[in-house]
Amino acid sequence: MLRVSIDSSICQGHGRCYVLVPEVFQADEAGQGLVVTAEVPEELEDKALLAEENCPEKAISCSRDLP
Repeated sequence: MLRVSIDSSICQGHGRCYVLVPEVFQADEAGQGLVVTAEVPEELEDKALLAEENCPEKAISCSRDLP
């Protein structure tokens, strides 16, 4: 399973994550990215990885659980 997280200390609130995958990310009250689905459903994994690649500050981390 793919898990995502955001390092809020480096997020600048560009919003690419929640525009690309609103099922996984949303904006907090300051406009910074917020993970709402830490365990990403299989059908959204590619989109979550795209959000990770498109984060200008590299604040998003995606990792897989080992079997």
